[in-house]
Amino acid sequence: MKIINKNGFLYLSHSFRTEGRVVNREKYLGKTVPKDIEDIKESFLRQCLKESAFKKINKIKENFKKEWENYPETIKKKILLDLSIDFTYNTNAIEGSTITLEETEDILKRKIAPNRSIRDIQETINHSKVFFKILNEKEELNLKTILSWHKEIFDQTKPDIAGILREYLVRVGSYLAPDWQDLKKLMKEFFDWYTKNKEVINPVELAARAHYKFEKIHPFGDGNGRIGRLIIAYILAKNNFPLLIIEYKKRRNYYKSLTKTENDFLMYFIRRYLAAHKKFS
Repeated sequence: MKIINKNGFLYLSHSFRTEGRVVNREKYLGKTVPKDIEDIKESFLRQCLKESAFKKINKIKENFKKEWENYPETIKKKILLDLSIDFTYNTNAIEGSTITLEETEDILKRKIAPNRSIRDIQETINHSKVFFKILNEKEELNLKTILSWHKEIFDQTKPDIAGILREYLVRVGSYLAPDWQDLKKLMKEFFDWYTKNKEVINPVELAARAHYKFEKIHPFGDGNGRIGRLIIAYILAKNNFPLLIIEYKKRRNYYKSLTKTENDFLMYFIRRYLAAHKKFS
């Protein structure tokens, strides 16, 4: 998406592919950039996505549902266990866990502990428990649920920060997270935004934007990435969409997308989602 100038008049322009052809859409802005340009960009992008990506995404949901309903309960349990292993390995590896995918499978499927740190092993077990909890979560997404997930994952390994909003500044690379004194206000705004939009926008877009907003707030001293990716899982599962695993081996693109604008992150997320579930499209 870009702003173009045509004889002194400004337009938003966005190109996308749909039904085998490239389509270009434009929105008139006036002679100067409006003050609410970010809101205009978000609304314009959403309209473009309705013509292209959201059609494919909704088809993915429909075909996934049909396939899932055909599985016997025994097979569903096996698939979910494997999904938990894959999700837990990747999200923990992104955060520096030394445990491999094979070791994660040994821990969660065979109850065999590798020769690794007790902390990494315990966080693997706890994360998997929270993952399964989220798949069946009845509570709405709110501060209480977020704090409970965080506490359950870290209570045995980092009890001094488990389930507690930080009261100090944190920096992630070159990004300085918001002042801790603003966290309660920012988290309230986050959950107000979620409540306002949860029935309005496509769940895949909702998951992407929620993750981006949460990571920018960075409310915990540690574990923000894991909780943020669990938020993605919660939103997709609650709306009966197949989940998306942010893969450790592709983490650089993920990191890079988080340094850009929210709309840029959304486009990254949608590309990953479509690629991950190509067989359902």
